[in-house]
Amino acid sequence: MDKSPALPHAPSEPLPELDEFLKPFHALFRRRASQTAMERYLSGLLTEHPAKNCDTLADIIPGTNEQQLQGLLTQMVWDEIALNQRRVQIMCALPTEGDGVLIIDDTGFAKQGQHSVGVARQYSGTLGKVANCQITVNCHYAERTLAWPVATRLYLPKTWCADAVRRQATQVPAGLTFQTKAAIGLDLIDQANAWDIRHACVVADAAYGDDPVFLNGLEVRRERYVVAVRANFSVVQSRQSMAESERADNLLATLPRWHWQTIRWREGSRGWLRAKFVAVRCWRVDGDGTRHVGWLIGQRPTRGDGEWKYFWSNFPLNTPLATMVEYTHRRYWVEQFHEEAKSLLGWDQYQGRLWHGFHRHAALILLTYSFLVWLELRERDQVHRRGRPRGVFSPSA
Repeated sequence: MDKSPALPHAPSEPLPELDEFLKPFHALFRRRASQTAMERYLSGLLTEHPAKNCDTLADIIPGTNEQQLQGLLTQMVWDEIALNQRRVQIMCALPTEGDGVLIIDDTGFAKQGQHSVGVARQYSGTLGKVANCQITVNCHYAERTLAWPVATRLYLPKTWCADAVRRQATQVPAGLTFQTKAAIGLDLIDQANAWDIRHACVVADAAYGDDPVFLNGLEVRRERYVVAVRANFSVVQSRQSMAESERADNLLATLPRWHWQTIRWREGSRGWLRAKFVAVRCWRVDGDGTRHVGWLIGQRPTRGDGEWKYFWSNFPLNTPLATMVEYTHRRYWVEQFHEEAKSLLGWDQYQGRLWHGFHRHAALILLTYSFLVWLELRERDQVHRRGRPRGVFSPSA
C-alpha cells in the first residue's frame, strides 16, 4: 500500500479573495491566457506543497500545465516592473500610520551549478559563509504593525558582468553594468521615491552602514537614516581637522553607566524587547577624511554580559533617542519577509536560468506576499476583540 502523503492541490477556481485582489492587475496582461496563468501560479505558491517550481506546481494546479507556467516567466508579454508599480500603488493606499521606513537588505539563495544568472561563489550573510549562490538586494516598507516588499534586484558579480557568453545565454540586459550592493540599494530607494512611497527614514544593517558611498548617497538624496555599523566604525568628537578618529566601541566604552537609558521598542511573544542605549553627537569619518555630523548610538543588554551593537544616524539634534531606536529595530520585518517568502512561497526554488525569468518569479513572489498582507489587514479590521490589541502584524499569523 502506498502510504506517501497526498499532495496539497490548488482549487480549480480562483480563491474569491485572490480574484478580488488581482483584478487591478489584469490590464497589465494583454491576453486572457496570461491573466489565468498568473492567477494559477499564485494559487500554486499559496499551497503547502514543499517544492514550488513550474514542474511540481503543474501537478497540483488544475487548469494549467508546466509549459504555460514556464511561458508566464519567459515568453508571455507582460512587464514585471509595471506589475510591481501597480502593486505598490495598492499597498500605499492601505490604512497607514504614516511613519514607515524603507529597509535595504540582501538575501542569498543557495544554488548548484554555474549556469543560473548571477550564481557564483560569493559571501552570503543569509548562508553565513562563502558559497555557490545568487544574491538579491531588496527594499522593504515597514511601519510598526504593517510591512510589505517594495522591490528586489539580482546582484550580478563582476565575473558575470565581464562574461559576454554567459550574459547572452541568460539574457542579461545589454546596458547593465556592474553595481555594488550599496549602489543597487540606492537605486531601489530612487525607485521607491519615484513611486511616491512616503517614509520617515532608511534603515539597513552594517554591510550598508559601514559603506561611506551608501551613506553619502543617502545624504545627497536628503534621506534621514539609522543604520547599523560595526565596532570599528570611525568617528571623531570634534570637527577640527587635527582631532584623531577613534573606534565606535572604544568611544562608547568610556561613557559612565548613568549616561545609558533603558528603552523598549517592540512587544514580542515574551514581552517587551528592551536594552540600554546611549547616543553621542559626533562626526563620522570617510576614507578621504571628510566628516559628517550625526549620532553614534550604542546598545547593550539591560543586565549581565551580552552583545553590544552600534548604529549611526543623521537625524537632527532634537530627535528623541527612542525614536531612532524604534526605527532601526524595524529591520526584523525584512528578515521575516526573507524567511517567509522562501519557506512559505518558494522564492528560492526558481529553477530557470534567465535574467527576466528570475525577476518575473520574484515579482510574483512579492505580489503573493502582498496579497497575504492585504488579506490579513482586511480581516484584522473586520474582527474586534475585547481586551488588549493584538500583537505586531505578521502575514503568517
